[in-house]
Amino acid sequence: MNILIIILLVLAGIIALLLIIALFTKKEYGVEREIAIDKPKKVVFDYLKLLKNQDNYSKWATIDPDMKKDYRGTDGTVGFVSAWDSESKQVGKGEQTIKKISEGESIEFDLHFMRPFDSKATVLIVTEVITENSTRVRWGFNSFMKYPMNLMLLTMNMEKMLGDDFTTGLRNLKSILEK
Repeated sequence: MNILIIILLVLAGIIALLLIIALFTKKEYGVEREIAIDKPKKVVFDYLKLLKNQDNYSKWATIDPDMKKDYRGTDGTVGFVSAWDSESKQVGKGEQTIKKISEGESIEFDLHFMRPFDSKATVLIVTEVITENSTRVRWGFNSFMKYPMNLMLLTMNMEKMLGDDFTTGLRNLKSILEK
């Protein structure tokens, strides 16, 4: 009986310590990648503002070719929604909504994952002129994990995990646009 009490006290101490650490652990995180594409900015931006085109270059869109897709609204305009539902844990269920378009400059999206866990993020794609026929594309997102789930940020390398997926998507985009 004494050993059981000691074990329970040690477990309670560990849990309390983890909860205290989570109080001081960052809750926000973000990932961003960029690439240069040898096409004029207008061509690149006009392709990027159509959310359906992400199906052609986003790594996540290629993971499950059988995922269910639903689109609502007019693509390339504020309020357009692209929703998906996949049995793959890497893809899950969610939707992305065009929140703001600064014509020729940037597109901002609200991203809402419903499965495998509920989370929200802001996605931003920015285009910048490098030369008349070359454009820099920056693609990234910002999100946060609520307390005490933010403790996972100490063990998860979001920069590596998601950054590699953004890099793959940008390379796919470059390949498509430079054909």
